[in-house]
Amino acid sequence: MNLDHVFVCGHPALDFAATLRARRSTRFEMFVTPDRLNAWYLESGLVDAITPADESDVRAATTVREAVYRLLTDRRLGEGFDREALAVLNAAARRTPVTPQLTPAGRHNEATPEQALATVARLAVELLGGPDVPLLKECGNPECTRVYVDRSRGMRRQWCGMESCGNKIKAAAYRARKKTGQPGT
Repeated sequence: MNLDHVFVCGHPALDFAATLRARRSTRFEMFVTPDRLNAWYLESGLVDAITPADESDVRAATTVREAVYRLLTDRRLGEGFDREALAVLNAAARRTPVTPQLTPAGRHNEATPEQALATVARLAVELLGGPDVPLLKECGNPECTRVYVDRSRGMRRQWCGMESCGNKIKAAAYRARKKTGQPGT
């Protein structure tokens, strides 16, 4: 499986929750090492520089990630929040976040993994308690479990991203139609 981090969900907290891929089937962990966790923080744009993470940072990140995913699922399905997940997220959000600094070259965000995680947690709190909740959808690919913000006209978006899921599903449907001789739509 591809180890590249993907940012297609429309919100950093959603992309963070999506770092455990294919939750209902093969389950593929993106945070396999402290370096992969740091890479996500850098690639997401939350930080410009980060101190090296260790295994405890990975454990903390995956714990918060699973809480975020649980709360996203609860919110999307219109259910009450899981109390344990809520406590995990709120505890992480109370920690010191990334603090931007002004340098001669412009804004610079240097952080520890704990600060980066606190920032993700705060972003998740804002999302889950904000106006975009009705726009949260799960990808239409049955193998994918990404949740994304659907800002499309008429809320018609079906996939987390065309490159990651949409093209695969459309190509599979096309091949199935060709095989059975059905006209395309």
